[in-house]
Amino acid sequence: MSGQNSSVGAQEHSQSDAERATGGNEGKKGPPAIETDGLELTYADGTRAVKGVSLTVPKGELFGFLGPNGAGKTTAIKVLVTLLQPTAGEVRVNGFDVRTEARSVRETIGYMAQETSVDLELTARENIQFACEAYGVPRDERSGRIDKLLDLADLAGVADKKAEDFSGGMKKRLDTATALVHRPPLVFLDEPTTGLDPKARLRLWDYFRIINDEGTTIFLTTQYLEEADQLCDRIAVILDGEIVAMGSPEELKRRVGGEVLDLELDDDGGRERALEVACESAIFGPDATITLTDEGISVTAQSARTNGTDLLVALRDAGLTVTGFNVRAPTLDDVFLAITGEHVEEAKPMADSAQGGDR
Repeated sequence: MSGQNSSVGAQEHSQSDAERATGGNEGKKGPPAIETDGLELTYADGTRAVKGVSLTVPKGELFGFLGPNGAGKTTAIKVLVTLLQPTAGEVRVNGFDVRTEARSVRETIGYMAQETSVDLELTARENIQFACEAYGVPRDERSGRIDKLLDLADLAGVADKKAEDFSGGMKKRLDTATALVHRPPLVFLDEPTTGLDPKARLRLWDYFRIINDEGTTIFLTTQYLEEADQLCDRIAVILDGEIVAMGSPEELKRRVGGEVLDLELDDDGGRERALEVACESAIFGPDATITLTDEGISVTAQSARTNGTDLLVALRDAGLTVTGFNVRAPTLDDVFLAITGEHVEEAKPMADSAQGGDR
């Protein structure tokens, strides 16, 4: 949690609490970074934002919470960082109960919210200095720690420039740096790359990999399939407040089964007719998933490669012109489609309530 995230609160460290949370010098021994059993959160207006979420995140993992806007990602993360009280279920973070040991949870985590909370009037160095003071970092350790974090965030060259002059990606990296001043074993990143251009997103990804490689557990919420695929050891797919799938990116892709055949047609009418032909011909068997795409149709099936030419013949016999043909391995978007019947970008968010904001 960065020093400016005052709603969570920055507290003086308790050495015994920190040792409990990290297992002292015993590496990854001790309790998992996160444990939830039947976590639920219902808002005052009756909206059930999180419904029976159970998961365990071991120390050192880069864990992803993947889902569309409104799926319940932000609500869940706010419970984990003690900003919201769960309605039901058991939740422990670094071995501490979020209800009864909230202060200990806060002392042993970092948190970067969706909106950056750096002080634009301060320089990068001053922002990290402020966070050091807020977290009670010993004075004789601050200078060295600030320099290390500036270097880690690739901001050493602009350390004495005001944050108001920074790009969005630079502000995000600075925000994460302020969340790391007290060396928390666990960091929560809530959609950290939303709104960034591709170059800035890639630089932030590198930053997160370095942090994780140095031993920090990361809990990342995202709506970007590529981000989850590239960064995460494991992913939980969440929709309408419920986890609908969990596993490594490769495990989830294997759940789809087979390969994906993408066909491009020369007009919209051709797309609709091609879908009919593919479904009626039953070339790929009853377990195939056949859907419309922006360019044509997509077939996910065990026999996508071997029977693809049969579909091309059927489409030609129906008077349709195929302008593109590709067979590929499944992506996380294919996983989401197979599980929910929707692509991530098409999934409908839960209705906003009086609480407001992305859930």
